[in-house]
Amino acid sequence: MSRWRRLKRRLLFVISGFFGLSIFFVALYGFLPPPITPLMIIRLFQGEGLHKEWVSYEGVAPAVFKAVIAAEDSRFCQHYGFDLEAIQSAWQKNLRGRRIRGGSTISQQTAKNVFLWPGSSLVSRIIRKGFEVYFTALIELFWGKRRILEVYVNVAEMGPGIYGVQAAAQAHFKTTADKLTPRQAALLAAVLPNPLRYSASKPGSYVSRQAATYVARMGGLPPPTSARCPVGPFEERP
Repeated sequence: MSRWRRLKRRLLFVISGFFGLSIFFVALYGFLPPPITPLMIIRLFQGEGLHKEWVSYEGVAPAVFKAVIAAEDSRFCQHYGFDLEAIQSAWQKNLRGRRIRGGSTISQQTAKNVFLWPGSSLVSRIIRKGFEVYFTALIELFWGKRRILEVYVNVAEMGPGIYGVQAAAQAHFKTTADKLTPRQAALLAAVLPNPLRYSASKPGSYVSRQAATYVARMGGLPPPTSARCPVGPFEERP
């Protein structure tokens, strides 16, 4: 019994430590930029380099937010981290086709990018998905939509060793995040599913078609209708 009690105490210590640290870092990153992510570390050891530069929400062209919402999560402002309609649609398409489709929201992708590791094995993906759900709920609670968008466009991989919209704007278009055109923003959004395969500066036919689709969708995005829609993504600055 004594050994069992010691084991329980240690287990409770580990569990409480995890929850405490996770909540602490989520709250901290609600105000401070994440210094590095697990994917950045892995890519660095793979020889991809590390090019990133944090830029504030106000320093990003509204077209960028429009583009990522149009490309990745059209109901971003309506859901609370999980788009059940997109998950159901992805599940049905996966049953019918060979290509595996995901139903992850921008909130889920942000949680995964900042706090979790990439993995290819089935077991790794299942474990990571459980942690992803937990961290998604936390960032929706602590950050809100505006901060989630700000972090997402600053940590997303947009090319080999290129992270965030500022580094991507400089590398691909020789400009800055606040000066990106709708077409350029759509090209960056088009490579998000596989930034090591596709290039925003040298788009092939697939990326070009996707970008054109996103530009068309961007024009049809509705204006903010509630506090859950952050001011900025749907309105071009003068």
